[in-house]
Amino acid sequence: MADLNRTLERLVRAVQAEARVPALSVALRRDDRPLWTFQVGGSGNPGAPLDADTPFRIGSITKTFTAVLVLQARDAGLLDLDDPIGAFLDVPAHGGLTIRRLLSHTAGLQREPVGDVWDTLTPPDLRGLLDDLARTEAIHPPARRFHYSNLGFALLGHLAAGRLGGDWWDLVADRICRPLGLSATTYGAPAHAATGYLVDEYSDHARPEPPTDFGAVSPAAQLWSTAADQARWAAFLTDPASVDPAGAVLAADTLAEARWPLTPRNETLWGSGVGLGLMLWPREGRVLHVGHNGAMPGFLAAACGRHGGSGNPGGMAAAVLASSGTASAIIDLPHRLIDEALAADPVDLAPWTPGEPAPEHLRSVLGRWWGEGYEYVFRWSGGVLTGRGADDPVDAPPAVFAALPGEPDVLRTVSGREVGERLRLTRDASGEVVRMHWATYRFTRRQETFDGVWVSRP
Repeated sequence: MADLNRTLERLVRAVQAEARVPALSVALRRDDRPLWTFQVGGSGNPGAPLDADTPFRIGSITKTFTAVLVLQARDAGLLDLDDPIGAFLDVPAHGGLTIRRLLSHTAGLQREPVGDVWDTLTPPDLRGLLDDLARTEAIHPPARRFHYSNLGFALLGHLAAGRLGGDWWDLVADRICRPLGLSATTYGAPAHAATGYLVDEYSDHARPEPPTDFGAVSPAAQLWSTAADQARWAAFLTDPASVDPAGAVLAADTLAEARWPLTPRNETLWGSGVGLGLMLWPREGRVLHVGHNGAMPGFLAAACGRHGGSGNPGGMAAAVLASSGTASAIIDLPHRLIDEALAADPVDLAPWTPGEPAPEHLRSVLGRWWGEGYEYVFRWSGGVLTGRGADDPVDAPPAVFAALPGEPDVLRTVSGREVGERLRLTRDASGEVVRMHWATYRFTRRQETFDGVWVSRP
């Protein structure tokens, strides 16, 4: 463990030095190991030296909090993701854009509010934000392509707040931060926060950036936090069972919905994508990293968790917070920390132990079947019926089936291939399963043509 810590520290120190970051704070968590944190540099705040409790601005990671509020409102029956925003917000234009499109950055709305807000650093109030939609451009038709929009998430934050009956930040604090133990995540800069800088490209001088309050655009980028809080938050988004097993903040199925890729960010390179407010990064070995990046004047941030893949200990996540607005090298650092930690300190392997036999009424399902000319293998494993192609890659997850109440010979596919579809069993006079229909395709014990002729028969 000491060797791994030295390796991770060296990696962080190298990024801090090469990217010239005044202060860098990182955290790495996993369910099977203690939380690891590390800081290098100086906070720039007299009387508050850099440590694990130093808050940084997290910028657009704020959007993931707003997305969770929206999904809480949906799960409470207060809205539908395909509802137009005009049903809930008094807007002079663009009221037909749907909540789902805004969450996935596919609404086509321009990136920022009307006006030179990055020159004046004076964001609009809520009434001004809504009224200015009359002058806001639709850059692309809805659903055409990915186009990032801070304005879109500002609208979502106020829409969710209205449906849930409160102020946006108060709702984030009460409904998300408090139950998840994110006590260091705040709306404004605490007294011991790090100072954000613009580092001179042509000298070693670092100039403090002016403090900014994002006003009505706060649901897109306002929050401050620590690396430890953000690693815990990324773990929740990725593997809620490790942080919120009771689903007090959001149901695990809802977070799985939010993690599903809805659009790639680039046409020709699927290097990252977006779900319902979450950034997604596909990795080797059927792994998906889930989280968000953030930027505000003087600060950059990145946090992600690991979903799927073999050797995943659960709750695996990393966060990196930097007091430089231009140190883009830190954006890849959470991914590198996760990869390095798992490579150097792999998850402990649990021994295989014998399990219970399949239920009597499913035993004749087990074994090899043929459907659409391909061979499949059905097994009882871990207390559930599974099915997979005989030639599927080893790391391909099987389909998993669950019984339907009141229908003993019909099962529902709950994950894997054909998820949601039914598996219907047909038995002979003795009760043995002799034919199955999965998503209406016929499955038989031998390879047959679609009109039922045994292919091996002349």
